Amino acid sequence: MSVNIEEIKQKLYKKLEKSGWGDKLKTFIYSQDFDRIMEYLVNESAQGKKFVPELKYMFNAFEQCPFNKLKVVIVGQDPYPKINVSDGMAFSCSREKKEEKSLMYIFNEIQEKIDPDYKRDPDLTRWANQGVLLLNSALTTTANKPGMHQQLWRPFMAFVFDTITIYKPGLAYVFMGRKAKDWSVSIPDNNHKQDVFHPVAAGYTHEGSWNSEDCFNKVNKYLLSIKEKEIKW
Repeated sequence: MSVNIEEIKQKLYKKLEKSGWGDKLKTFIYSQDFDRIMEYLVNESAQGKKFVPELKYMFNAFEQCPFNKLKVVIVGQDPYPKINVSDGMAFSCSREKKEEKSLMYIFNEIQEKIDPDYKRDPDLTRWANQGVLLLNSALTTTANKPGMHQQLWRPFMAFVFDTITIYKPGLAYVFMGRKAKDWSVSIPDNNHKQDVFHPVAAGYTHEGSWNSEDCFNKVNKYLLSIKEKEIKW
């Protein structure tokens, strides 16, 4: 079955118009760099390898976070590698409707540091709608194989961070994990930046808890300092 990459690109662009990201990402979507990403994914599918999330969820982080509301960028590593889990927003589990380990540790931390009665809803759309861009450092990966598409998405990530720093200076960034942290140097120091361990690392510690360095409270403290509304985690 032949796949029309131009048609895919047009559909992806259209999906981004409402949130205001369409115009910001249009140059990349219609570039040869994006053609190469799409061709790679199409070829992988033709070889019988599935990738996650599916194309319809791939830009969901941008669809759910209006560009004009953007004030926090949380950078993870890879989408959840299991099929039918990743919804295109880092750490969110809206499709599975139960917490993956990374999200479980995040919620544990929020309950401990912010609200003991915290409502643990695995759909993080509510964060995105407030202006939190939940961005993985690779938007896709081969099903059941994390880390396979990190290099593939580097040109896109570089474009996104360049675009954000030009149009939205002074944001709060949290880089979670080593792969995410690699992008920290791309962000000018006139932004609030935190590098923390990836939440899943909690599973490898004796304590069984994630050292978040209180990033959620620190983000809100920064937002209040620049007269922005804090995030209701």
